[in-house]
Formats: sequence, structure tokens, C-alpha cells
Amino acid sequence: MSDLDVQIPTTFDPFADANAEDSGAGTKEYVHIRVQQRNGRKSLTTVQGLKKEFSYNKILKDLKKEFCCNGTVVQDPELGQVIQLQGDQRKNVSTFLVQAAIVKKEHIKIHGF
Repeated sequence: MSDLDVQIPTTFDPFADANAEDSGAGTKEYVHIRVQQRNGRKSLTTVQGLKKEFSYNKILKDLKKEFCCNGTVVQDPELGQVIQLQGDQRKNVSTFLVQAAIVKKEHIKIHGF
């Protein structure tokens, strides 16, 4: 019995690599486009990570006019300003941001189902 080597497992964090190199909400070099499910078939698209020098209200105005949806700019304490749009507009927003030369395509991350 004294020959047994007892190994105590250390705590394993499966998200340690993701948190170290790509923390998601905190990274400033990427623009994150997410969809959030509301109630039933209703959904909400959020855009965060745009540079501070851009006018969020002007971008929102163009997005609302282009996609015929309503939206708002929300001030979040840890994420900064976040654009919210009604409906699932992930693909539309990403193509709009690339065509308007606001963000390069490789700096956009689309999240969601």
C-alpha cells in the first residue's frame, strides 16, 4: 500500500486559454456582433467594440435606415457604448461595416447560434 502514488487532480479551467488570449467582451481590436434571444421569435442584435472616434448615433441612424429596424445606443459600464438593433441583423451589420470602411472584415467576430 505504501507503493501507491497518489495524484491529486488540480483544478482544470476549460476556458483558461480563451480568457487569456481572447476575452471576448474586453478585446478592443475586434468588433463583436451578437444576437440575443428575447421572448418567442423576437431577437436583438448588439454591436460592440467600435472605436471611440466614430459617432455611434450616426452609425445607428444609417443602420436603422438601411435595414428598416429600430435601434438604440446603450451605455454599459464595462463594455462602453453598445449599439442594439431589433431582429437578427448579424450578417447585414457585418457587411455594412465592411462596405462603409468602418472595420476590416478580419476584425469582425460574429457570435450566436
